[in-house]
Amino acid sequence: MPRNTGMTDDIIIKLYKSGMSFKEMGPIVGLSDRAIRGVMYKHGVLMNREQYSGQPRKHKVNEDYFKVWTHEMAWVLGLFVTDGHVNKQIHSIYFSQKDERILRLIAKYMEADYVLAATGPTKITPTLIINSKEIKKDLEIMGVIANKSLTVPFPSVPEAYLASFVRGVIDGDGWVQKTGYVMNVTSDSQDFAAGLLSVFQSWQLRSEITITVSPAGNPIYRIWVKGKHELPKLAEVIYNNAATDNFIFHKRQRMSQRIDYQ
Repeated sequence: MPRNTGMTDDIIIKLYKSGMSFKEMGPIVGLSDRAIRGVMYKHGVLMNREQYSGQPRKHKVNEDYFKVWTHEMAWVLGLFVTDGHVNKQIHSIYFSQKDERILRLIAKYMEADYVLAATGPTKITPTLIINSKEIKKDLEIMGVIANKSLTVPFPSVPEAYLASFVRGVIDGDGWVQKTGYVMNVTSDSQDFAAGLLSVFQSWQLRSEITITVSPAGNPIYRIWVKGKHELPKLAEVIYNNAATDNFIFHKRQRMSQRIDYQ
């Protein structure tokens, strides 16, 4: 693996100390695990023994984050259910978002080190890495497991935090028409789709589910809210407990643009 000539030993050491594993650093610095370890030895950098087993280092994080309901936690959970990934082999979870601002906000809420997975020609979406056995276990209790897309249930969210959770879901897998007449959320899970539809109906929104089939033959569920009066009603619900920045800006703008015409 050719070394990235722009990478000095100081930068390599800084990446390591930020919490990256050798495996994560390799594509960035252009070195093998053995070569990176050699840089550490050369400069007398103490190494976490987990590197020798090939496991990622454990970064700083609030391991009790998903144990206590808050509006911020509910929003993060909604994002993770739609745009997150549980690693089956190791105790890691990943958040992927085109808007890196959202990843930084998640890391802030979770009191986590801001460590991104390596990107490249086949993986260009920024991905935040969270390493924690406890967090992975708490998510599993809620039914959020590895390879969850087809089976994830709609979590049992306390009523007080339901709107914040749905905001996270829309920020993760929602689409809002520019004109503000239509919104939909896409899911591969029938249970999740049915649960979200039930919530929209309980808010007395005009909503429905449509089903298409993926190239692999799996059903794809789209949960819709339609109408120039319906989207402003939805916006008033889900942004009521939002902070000034914990949402995708353009989605809020599109849903709220007709709010004065109700």
